[in-house]
Amino acid sequence: MTTAATTIVRSQNAQLGVALMCCGLAMFACGETMVKLLARDHSVAQIVWARYTFHALVFLAVFSRIGIVRQVRTTRPGLQLARSVLLLAATAFFFTALRYIPMADAVAINFVSPLLVTAFSIPILGEHVGPRRWAAIVVGFAGAMVIIRPGMGEVHWAVFMPLGTALCYALHQILTRIASRTDDSRTSLFWTSAVGVLGTSALVPFFWTQPDATGWLLMVATGTAFGFGHYLLIRGLEVAPASLLSPFIYTQIVWTALLGYLVFDQFPDRWTVTGVGIVIASGLYVWRRETAGTRRISAA
Repeated sequence: MTTAATTIVRSQNAQLGVALMCCGLAMFACGETMVKLLARDHSVAQIVWARYTFHALVFLAVFSRIGIVRQVRTTRPGLQLARSVLLLAATAFFFTALRYIPMADAVAINFVSPLLVTAFSIPILGEHVGPRRWAAIVVGFAGAMVIIRPGMGEVHWAVFMPLGTALCYALHQILTRIASRTDDSRTSLFWTSAVGVLGTSALVPFFWTQPDATGWLLMVATGTAFGFGHYLLIRGLEVAPASLLSPFIYTQIVWTALLGYLVFDQFPDRWTVTGVGIVIASGLYVWRRETAGTRRISAA
């Protein structure tokens, strides 16, 4: 017998939501760096499998002492399945892109996702998005385009993969926001990892390459980074609207550029620096407006 869904009332905190979002994106940048390293010797299917398998193991290790059986139960299994499948598809698209194009380019192209989140949040979530927030998102996207400078060279087919990632990930964020109304963040994290493990385990035997010690270490670290990154994003979406948090996805390019320089010796050129500056400015603008609005409400 299905139990009726009980709405969880959560206090909203815009600043905390933004902080959680930014920390989660930093973890993603670390995971993407390890994916690009693994892609030199391993198939995308194997890397996606590692990302979800070790994500699941980390989840079990961290939450096993706080009632994990109770936490994984959901009254909306269809919703959790849909958001998990969307994330799995987004991961496969993005890891394929990382195999063929520079990491910063793949991340920047994926930045159409906030635009889609904002567009979907209006009819699906019923959120109000004002013109200034729309403007901040568009400006941030323009900054991303300055970084990759489309049309100024030969276009590799893999540049279209992050567009698929953006669509799937935007829908995933919207469904995550809906799931947070009735399910704990650990429930959503469990479903994400479980669906990913089951889906990829059926395919990985056909693409398996035996890793060495370094390969195993990178695979474990990849799953750990993405696992904690998604937990932070889920927590952020619980305490702040998706349309508010979406501009801050642009901060990921800062971490990506830094790690690209440190790990792959890809020093950002002046266009990249200019674009990153625009991205940061757009995010800080939204932060400032939300902080001012919170102060006005508190004063009233």
